[in-house]
Amino acid sequence: MAVTVLWQHDASWLADAYRRGMADPVEAVRECLDRIHRIGPALNAFTALAEDAEAQAAESSERLNAKAPRGPLEGVPIAVKDSLCVSGMPAAWGSKVFATEVCEKDELPVKRLRDAGAIIIGKTNTPEFALEGYTANALFGVTRNPWDLNLTPGGSSGGSVAAVAAGLVPVAIGTDGGGSIRRPAAYTGLYGLKPTIGRVPRSGGLPQLLLDFEVFGPLARTVRDLKLFYSVLGGPDRSDPRSRGVGENQKASKTLKILYVDRFGDEPCDPLILQSCRKAADRLANLGHHVEPGVLPFDLAAINAFWSTIAQVGLAHMRRGVSGMRERASPQYQAMADLGDAVTAADFLGGLEIINALRAAISLAFADWNLIMTPACAAMPWAAENPFPEEIDHRAVGPRGHAIYTGWVNASGHPGIALPADPAPDGLPIGFQLIGDLATEGLLLEIAAAYEETRKGDVRWPDIALGDE
Repeated sequence: MAVTVLWQHDASWLADAYRRGMADPVEAVRECLDRIHRIGPALNAFTALAEDAEAQAAESSERLNAKAPRGPLEGVPIAVKDSLCVSGMPAAWGSKVFATEVCEKDELPVKRLRDAGAIIIGKTNTPEFALEGYTANALFGVTRNPWDLNLTPGGSSGGSVAAVAAGLVPVAIGTDGGGSIRRPAAYTGLYGLKPTIGRVPRSGGLPQLLLDFEVFGPLARTVRDLKLFYSVLGGPDRSDPRSRGVGENQKASKTLKILYVDRFGDEPCDPLILQSCRKAADRLANLGHHVEPGVLPFDLAAINAFWSTIAQVGLAHMRRGVSGMRERASPQYQAMADLGDAVTAADFLGGLEIINALRAAISLAFADWNLIMTPACAAMPWAAENPFPEEIDHRAVGPRGHAIYTGWVNASGHPGIALPADPAPDGLPIGFQLIGDLATEGLLLEIAAAYEETRKGDVRWPDIALGDE
């Protein structure tokens, strides 16, 4: 082969190199597995590896040689978050409740990836039930940030971002129910896409704990990889009625109106993040867009007050239907489920009305703006073992103090994309998010690609990724 080191290339390059005969899936998968065995233990990104990964690669190689690829991802190695069902593998969800169950089939988005030719290397770590902003659980332990092993990569898609940022796989799949793609992407210098509700249909997976808030999305080192994977994952399916009739809404324009909101009221945000995101806003303005600082044109107080109730009721409902959960789930989630059992139907219906009112208000706001820009996180990464930072900018905060910027996007159903900003002076990544109108993934990917061009030459790797290369 002309190319002997593949791990630094993105998935789009690999797919093209396969077609040109410049690389082979078997070589790529072996390189991934070698790196996982050498680098992986320090990160604890993976919970399980696919026993048939090399066999998958050999089959892909045969298809490519026969000029009969299954799709645009033929031979591309990927990782899948361990809250998603992959045939022949556990979907432990970070919990003893599901740890011993082996999935009989792929859930719908995973099936789409496999049908397009992707090679599933393994499953990535997530906090129990994917309900935390860091990544650790009693079953698999703590996942660490490739940029500093003492720090968290965020959560709940922490294993996925650690795997991609360290060059163990070119792309990983995560889920985002309150920021679980966008915040970890920001903490590891990656790009991450959270689609509109319904743009990536869901079927055949684990129970949903956050109403319809949680969506599938890719995490990658390049925007073109996000676009490639979204092209495979997106589109309607009759098994998910929410996906039907959700067409693309580009709203293309040479000059976009972007509302830049750096602070949510009096909530603290790390000054390093504010400084870096301000520079990113200037980059967007230099691309010719109208970037206007301001405040959110809708109120988040009601949804913030209701937020914790959603997961509590979701856990209570799952506990009633899942055998063994009462005996095997961790105590903190049992306590949350107990709180969920105490929520009245009338109170929960009132919360649903809060969500509907918020969705209407945000829909109206996008009549005036093409995009809303905010930091992705309010805090820099903190100690990997801790569920959240107790202080931000010398002020005490609660469990979601670091996550104030992201949850409203999930409640609204709107799409969002995380992009890297300039790193902190010590090299730690910082990121921001762009939020679009419903079904404007194409627009988000377009502006993200233009922004990425302004950062050419800024490609960096954490020391652990480079190792002895």
